[in-house]
Amino acid sequence: MSYLDSNVFIYPILYAAEVEPKAKKAIQILQAVERGERSACTSTLTWDEVVWVVSKTLGRGDGISQGHRLLGFPNLEFINVDESILSQAQDLMAKYSLSPRDSLHAASALDKKIRSFVSDDKDFDQVKELMRVPI
Repeated sequence: MSYLDSNVFIYPILYAAEVEPKAKKAIQILQAVERGERSACTSTLTWDEVVWVVSKTLGRGDGISQGHRLLGFPNLEFINVDESILSQAQDLMAKYSLSPRDSLHAASALDKKIRSFVSDDKDFDQVKELMRVPI
């Protein structure tokens, strides 16, 4: 099982795969999940980030559309952020100087005992409990 950070979903929306290699790699990852060849999860926070970034960049209608698409993404498991994850995020934020959002993503993965963390964000390299897989 891999944890997919929000940038895995955002890059293919904002960038052309022919121009941006990270968008192409993200598409390949997402297609493998969609086909059931790769098991993956993400936090419910990812929905917020995708909708927010797409709305700010492409417009509210596109943000709503992409949020709906994310909620129906095949074979993707969502991790609900609860008090336990918030507590873990608080500890991670203090331990590694992560942002609150990054702390929530890391805590969501660790709560489910997931070490493989797919992200373009190098801030996660400092989290010893995770193994960041770059896109």
